[in-house]
Amino acid sequence: MEALIARLTEWGTLAIAYVSEPSTVYQFGMIVVFYVIALVLSWRIEPKLEARARLLKVDKSLLRVVIAFMRRLEWVMFVALLAVGVFLMRTFEWPGTDYLVFTALVLSLAWLVISVLSHTIRSRAIGRIIAIGGWSYVALVVLGVTEEAAVLLDAAGFAVGKFRISMLLVLKLVVFLGALLWIAVSFGTFLDSRLQRSEELTPSLRVLIGKILKIVLIIVAALVGMSGLGIDLTVFTVLSGAIGVGIGFGLQKVVSNFISGIIILMDQSIKPGDTITLGDTFGWIRELRARFVSVVTRDGREYLIPNEDFITREVVNWSFSDDLVRLDVPFGVAYDSDPHRVTELAIEAAIKCPRVVSSNKPVCWLTGFGDSSLDFVLRFWIDDPRNGLTNIRGIVLLALWDTFKENGIKIPYPHREVIMRQPGQ
Repeated sequence: MEALIARLTEWGTLAIAYVSEPSTVYQFGMIVVFYVIALVLSWRIEPKLEARARLLKVDKSLLRVVIAFMRRLEWVMFVALLAVGVFLMRTFEWPGTDYLVFTALVLSLAWLVISVLSHTIRSRAIGRIIAIGGWSYVALVVLGVTEEAAVLLDAAGFAVGKFRISMLLVLKLVVFLGALLWIAVSFGTFLDSRLQRSEELTPSLRVLIGKILKIVLIIVAALVGMSGLGIDLTVFTVLSGAIGVGIGFGLQKVVSNFISGIIILMDQSIKPGDTITLGDTFGWIRELRARFVSVVTRDGREYLIPNEDFITREVVNWSFSDDLVRLDVPFGVAYDSDPHRVTELAIEAAIKCPRVVSSNKPVCWLTGFGDSSLDFVLRFWIDDPRNGLTNIRGIVLLALWDTFKENGIKIPYPHREVIMRQPGQ
């Protein structure tokens, strides 16, 4: 630590001596003037160039990179002016050295490239962290102080038993492990997208294999990253015990939903595209997640139902074995109607309705003699329950109304006879 302090003191002395030289003042002034010129020019040119760039018919990812360059036009011009300045200084050998201007050129160019590449990352926070971290490392390399910075970061730390944790180790862990996890997630997403296009696997099996692949890749990446940095995995024994206690007390529902999701995918009781009823919720399954199932109802609402509910509660899967669903429509006609003719007309009306499966012929049965009508039930089949049940019932009832009206069959309404008696009668 004393050697490090002495080295820092030496750097400070050299820096003060370097800054006091006339050539350094000239170079610093040139850098400031170049940046001001680049900033003013970018204010005038950037809006016009960006408007024209957005008119280009290219791939979205390429357009994102072009727009990123446009929004950093001041840095592009600043780098160009610095390059011209270095060329002129070396040509005319004035003011004797170009170290400061050349260093500014290299650092500015590195910042331009790194910031543009990081802009392609959708998360702005992660992109900024990567940009700042990458540029800081380049700056240390350009200035030739990587070893000193490593010593300084390694000195800031503490020991946990026989294991020592320092800022340098944490930084390496974040960078190395973060890169491996990013590769694992990206590769897992790529494999998952390929699996979802496979027609040889069932939808549930595709989701299950995709999730297992992602989990395995993330675990392998984490283990490889920590082993590569020389971290003894036995130090996580206490941490794993704490996690187990946390799961036992506070994460029961999370673990339960996760395990329930795996069970659902394995037994294939539900799958994306199925039409289900759970309690008062009727809709079709859009997606299966690790913690919940996304169910979209007919009114456009999306319910995120915990996986545990599909294990512990009664679920009606309208399309579990196949998509054929039988619906019943009860109705009544007047007593002076011919029931045989009513049955024929009801079947004909149902067959004419859209969505009614004609291969499974509808049937109509007389079910009882009511107080005011002959009671019937019309049964028919549909193969698209996802498109709704109430609407097709309404369409069939309207078809019955039109057919009965054309053939003189009346649909009665209740009659009540009221007898009024005088007192003493």
